Amino acid sequence: MGTIAARQAILYEQENGWGTKLEAIILDIAARFLREFDPAKEQCWVAERDGRILGSVFMVKEPGEPETARLRLLYVEPEARGLGIGNALVAECTRFARESGYNRIVLWTHAVLESARRIYAAEGYRIIASETQEEFGRPEVSETWLLDLA
Repeated sequence: MGTIAARQAILYEQENGWGTKLEAIILDIAARFLREFDPAKEQCWVAERDGRILGSVFMVKEPGEPETARLRLLYVEPEARGLGIGNALVAECTRFARESGYNRIVLWTHAVLESARRIYAAEGYRIIASETQEEFGRPEVSETWLLDLA
């Protein structure tokens, strides 16, 4: 989990200039996953080749909403982008959510993350909310997406 969190924080800083506030969010998500892990309702998938992590994603319970899962921390290493890893990770989340009895999956992303947004749209997610926030030091459009599994 430490490696996954560190790589995401480094990549988001390098590629988008997002700093310690996003790093703290990433670390909190990873820590909560380790602390409260429920294998029947939550998972983390890691794509790797020759022992090197190429990407990962988390599926976690949405607090207070037992029929809703939340997709968290999808990322793919730059040298592995375009290989279909992101699509495969998101598809695995959808499969797991259905098998675990969830009725929907939500996620939070940013408009600037165009590749991730294409993956979500191809999987059938739709934007249900959008707002401009400055949590990471400059205005960014954040979005909430939903995939209805029912």
